[in-house]
Amino acid sequence: MAYVWFKKRNSMKTGLIHIYTGEGKGKTTASVGLAIRALGHGMKVCYVHFNKQPELYGNNEIQSLKKLGATILGYTHGHWSFNGSVTRESSRTEVKNGLADLSEYIGKEKPDLIILDEILISVRDGVLEENELISFIDQKPKHLELVMTGRGATDGLIERADYVSNIVKVKHPFDRKIYSRQGIEY
Repeated sequence: MAYVWFKKRNSMKTGLIHIYTGEGKGKTTASVGLAIRALGHGMKVCYVHFNKQPELYGNNEIQSLKKLGATILGYTHGHWSFNGSVTRESSRTEVKNGLADLSEYIGKEKPDLIILDEILISVRDGVLEENELISFIDQKPKHLELVMTGRGATDGLIERADYVSNIVKVKHPFDRKIYSRQGIEY
């Protein structure tokens, strides 16, 4: 009886805003975990990546999300720090066009959860203004749960969010020259 009351009381009428930020490992992993939980409850999930090229690392968590029924979208070709063919200007165009396309997708497909993986880097690095992302957030449908990840969340975005997790690096194997390992870091 208590479970039914809890379920009814906490139904998804209002979508909230999540931020996973900080220098520590696990921001994308946390968002993927939330997506898996949502998919397990029959929710419609869309994972969108910015500033990264997941295909270079095998797309493993993305492939898993896709197999579970999530829609996967990507609007940038990496970050200029890692891909010489990407510039700040091309990144700005890709991010802005991506958000415009995503607004149309949201209107047509009506997802329950959208993850904007690494979108916060676009603001941190100045290819997207904080107010441009806030405008996108302010236009989201009331029911939509929105997750944003990446280092450097701004005060204005933190203020808009309902959940903020600052993932702090205390210790990392990279500091001992143990580099990314398949299945763990990628």
